Amino acid sequence: MTETRRRMFVLDDGRNVVVTFILVCSLFLLWGFCNGMIDVMDKHFQTELHLTLAQSAWVQFAHYLGYFLMAIPAGWLATKLGYKGGIIAGLLLVAVGGFWFIPATSIGAFWAFLVGVCVIAAGLTFLETIANPYTTVLGSDRYAATRINLAQSCNGVGWIFGPIAGAAFFYGKDASGNSTGAATLWIPYAAVGVVVLLLAVVFYFANVPDVRMKDDYHLDDGSADAPHSIWTHPHFVFAVAAQFLYVAAQAGIFSFFINYMTSQTPPVPEAWRTGVLAGWIEQGQGGPLRLTDQGAATLASLGFVCFLVGRFTGAGILRTFAAHRVLGLYGVVNVMVCLLVVLKLGWFSVACVFLSYFFMSIMFPTIFALGIHGLGARAKKASAFIVMAIMGGAILPKLMGAVGDAYDMSRAFAVPMVCFAAVAAYGYAWPRLSRTGGRAAVKALGGH
Repeated sequence: MTETRRRMFVLDDGRNVVVTFILVCSLFLLWGFCNGMIDVMDKHFQTELHLTLAQSAWVQFAHYLGYFLMAIPAGWLATKLGYKGGIIAGLLLVAVGGFWFIPATSIGAFWAFLVGVCVIAAGLTFLETIANPYTTVLGSDRYAATRINLAQSCNGVGWIFGPIAGAAFFYGKDASGNSTGAATLWIPYAAVGVVVLLLAVVFYFANVPDVRMKDDYHLDDGSADAPHSIWTHPHFVFAVAAQFLYVAAQAGIFSFFINYMTSQTPPVPEAWRTGVLAGWIEQGQGGPLRLTDQGAATLASLGFVCFLVGRFTGAGILRTFAAHRVLGLYGVVNVMVCLLVVLKLGWFSVACVFLSYFFMSIMFPTIFALGIHGLGARAKKASAFIVMAIMGGAILPKLMGAVGDAYDMSRAFAVPMVCFAAVAAYGYAWPRLSRTGGRAAVKALGGH
């Protein structure tokens, strides 16, 4: 391990916490997998229950509602129980939600599945509220943004395998060509329940030190002139808004990826209907070949490969360039990418959808790191509000679905385009909002 990497995971008292960091990364992998399955679930319910695009977005609403409802309680429990206690509580709640899918499959009603989605999201809220800020304090503060992006890279790995599991269990067919998704949807969720119970045991016996973030704004020193409320810090307030809009854009693109690929791609060449790709392609209603739901769900994993590559390269870029500048640039690029999708330029627009995954990759963790910068012990409370902002993923996909119902999925990309513009504005405005003038951006977040 190089000297730089060693310092990334050594606390001020000399303790090496690389093992703790690896354990925390497993949580990012877990919620990435769960989110990946959610993102390919919408089309399953559209087909099985004959729902419109806007109606199927209730899946995303239930998912992000769990985050909204539990963010503040999670932040409170994280303060009371510490990092370890909060993580274990979250894992147990995820297990309850995973096992609920067994009776939900027997009930067979849309609401029953939505309950399971919401409960799992509530558990994931604990993990995200705790794990995101925790990665920023597990070592030198100079590499905070680098560490959180490395951890979020594990999240990207989970997001790759989530759609693969979803394609296998949500869109499988029997020998007669009939869908088996309604009967097998519970299997991956029950497996998640078993895995998180084992993880809870591991964390119970693991060394998870309760490390405090540096108090750059003197929120904890009790001085009379110190601004003690996190809401007096614009860089945090606007981080909540930026995260709301970013997750809104992400959830919309992820959840309607299958709809876009099955309805907006140009006719598929006959030559593709061979070998491994044969099961991904079918004859469309109008005659030309098109991607099947299962093929598009599997192809979503390629999008998450782009997402993962963006995370890994982004972690390296953030060691050299200021985090707020990288966030601003990626936001501007994604505005242009979405515009090219709206313009319906054939396969070029299809490629742009995958590019959007790449340039979304660093946004969530970077907004997070910028938002809690310098907030000391109140970072846990601030983290809860930033996680609560994930509620954007419950609201905006319904708008994107409504635009898709009224026009088409290409035009619906105008919704995330507006969101990315706001994220870019936050990135470029961060030095002024944080009252650092950009001086702390490299030291605390980017590194050289």
